[in-house]
Amino acid sequence: MSEDAPGRILIDLFSTLDGVAQGPGGVDEDTSGGFRFSGWQAGYPSPGMGAEVDEGMRGLDALLLGRRTYDIFASYWPHHTDGEEGHIGRLFDAVPKYVASRNPDLTLEWQGSSRVGDDLAAEIAALRAAHREVHVIGSIDFVHTLLAEGLFDELNLWIYPLLLGRGKKVFDDGALPAVLRLREPPVVDEAGVLLLRYARTERTPEVGTFGV
Repeated sequence: MSEDAPGRILIDLFSTLDGVAQGPGGVDEDTSGGFRFSGWQAGYPSPGMGAEVDEGMRGLDALLLGRRTYDIFASYWPHHTDGEEGHIGRLFDAVPKYVASRNPDLTLEWQGSSRVGDDLAAEIAALRAAHREVHVIGSIDFVHTLLAEGLFDELNLWIYPLLLGRGKKVFDDGALPAVLRLREPPVVDEAGVLLLRYARTERTPEVGTFGV
């Protein structure tokens, strides 16, 4: 990757309308904090967004994941490289996978996996130099770190018309104030699921008094 064309860090999240991004994919994915709606995405299918998910992965050449999400992916995707999901499984199996962890003795058995987390800013810079598109999928705890330190380039949100009230939110109080730019028009499917693709800018929020 040329220094004149650095790669991008893309965050891909499924979220409810009230911002909950905890445990969308399965009942055992993330029940921490007594969260009782883990698996909420499966209960609200959105077949119209499948093509958008596939399109968003077209340039993916590396994964950057939190430890919990990595374990879920490692137990599932290597065994689903055929059939309807085979193209995703083959892609994830083939690309390098970076796992955010401070545990130096972490054992990673999925092929192409390695640990990051000792100096995240420097490691993110190295990933941008080595890859075109590094995707962070799910991994909400790790995403909070990236948002707090401004270590991302794009944020892609699939927003479901659900209200859960409690659960880990996309943005917590530690998110770095920033102005985002909508990269392209929103996409909505027949189920009312909305896709918003944002790019991070160097601008910060400005304040004033309305009408003055």
